[in-house]
Amino acid sequence: MMILGAARAAPLDGSMMAEVAYIGGYTPDTDGSGQGITLVELGSFARLGETTASGPSFLAVHPTLPILYAVGESERGTVAVFARAEDGTLSPLAQRPSEGSAPCHLAVDPTGTRLAVTNYGDGTVSVHGIDGSGLLTDVWIFPYREGAHAHQAVFGPDGVLYVSDLGSDEIRRYLVGDEVVPHPAGPVRLAAGMGPRHMARSGGHWYVAGELDGTVRAYEVAGASEAPEVSGGQWREIAVVPASGSEGRNQPSHLEVSGGFVYVANRGPDTISVFSGPELERVAEVPCGGVWPRHFAIADGHMYVANQRSNGVAVLPLKAGHPQPAEEVFAVGTPSCVLPLP
Repeated sequence: MMILGAARAAPLDGSMMAEVAYIGGYTPDTDGSGQGITLVELGSFARLGETTASGPSFLAVHPTLPILYAVGESERGTVAVFARAEDGTLSPLAQRPSEGSAPCHLAVDPTGTRLAVTNYGDGTVSVHGIDGSGLLTDVWIFPYREGAHAHQAVFGPDGVLYVSDLGSDEIRRYLVGDEVVPHPAGPVRLAAGMGPRHMARSGGHWYVAGELDGTVRAYEVAGASEAPEVSGGQWREIAVVPASGSEGRNQPSHLEVSGGFVYVANRGPDTISVFSGPELERVAEVPCGGVWPRHFAIADGHMYVANQRSNGVAVLPLKAGHPQPAEEVFAVGTPSCVLPLP
């Protein structure tokens, strides 16, 4: 396995490079060792640039504009807006409060008009308007009761914003339109003590990783084809399995669905588990190529795993959907998010 990290010049022909990725993580002022946001070229994994930022632990891009958004995971959380040049380099445009503490995730809706931010520290969810240039405008703020820990926001195809709340064992829901309002049917209640962290939808099913009980659960959504404000989209649990087959404590982090497989990163065992279908049959579990896999992304036949405590992003080839041993590791301080772009 190769360890990479040397800088290399990358002359471009005036168009965006074929495959790049941004890596976010923790910086010295947020108990990490990273420099900010790192730009790399996939394939060669050449380091193309660094953009200074405070605690950019999660990143997202606008679906149509050359804009990148980053949280600043600190007690007084922030959201930063960056312009992306044709060569992928970033220039800061604006920064504003995240309206809560320790923001750990953000997501842009498919229309590019809303940015949802989850603040883990106090459980607040903020939804920011996005104007035609990608800058943030008005904001809707949804504080929550003591003990809440909002962890991830996902815009569903049904016009609903889903937010996993690790502290209250539920999926909070908001209707997104001209205004953003709490869903009239209320949150989805999950198993007590589960600690839902990250989730993903595929067809009529949701999959959720439980950070506190070390499980993966599958849910069938009733009334998924009806108007969300009418159906309420009731969830029925149809499968629950341990996220890892290893003994000892496991704190699953990221979950993703791709090619019919459900992938889960396991912190503790330091593995990636692979499950098939809504029945969650385990088909593989492999080493993640480092320590404490905080996040991963799948692109171009590879899985890129941000191993927070071993300071590197491991590159795992995929064979028939199964991750293989790491081919190489890109050295970067305390990474927590990998965002590949075409």
